[in-house]
Amino acid sequence: MYDLLKLLEDNARYSDKELSAILGISGEEVRKKIADLEEDGILRGYKAIVDWEKTERDVVMARIELKVIPKRDRGFEELAETISGFEEVQTLYLMSGGYDLAVTVVGKSFKDIANFVAHRLAPLESVQATATHFVLRKYKDKNTLFIDPERDERGVVL
Repeated sequence: MYDLLKLLEDNARYSDKELSAILGISGEEVRKKIADLEEDGILRGYKAIVDWEKTERDVVMARIELKVIPKRDRGFEELAETISGFEEVQTLYLMSGGYDLAVTVVGKSFKDIANFVAHRLAPLESVQATATHFVLRKYKDKNTLFIDPERDERGVVL
């Protein structure tokens, strides 16, 4: 199971036939294992990793640290459910250390992110403090490098 999960995590576009050959099991076994993993909530989805900087779309990403007061009997869960429901939120993690929650958000501009923090996150009852860090450049994401090799544009001198 773990070999299959690692293969899918590295490349979700493997066909059942390719997975079958790599793992040494039948295609039917691969399909059954994947169906079971999906049903058990272990496989949560299949996503493409996009380098938005190479597109025409304006995208600004920020990591927001939140200090919060957990709710009695619900801990962080109620607040996490609320924050997860915001369409701008890409990731949400419970953290150890200097803050409680780490939220990754995406917007079209710095102003969009600032408005999201000011009007949607900060006013939440449990939120004590926020610290917003804008992502200036992505070098690696989900084990994928975003660094292109430099090209030598000088040409050859004969």
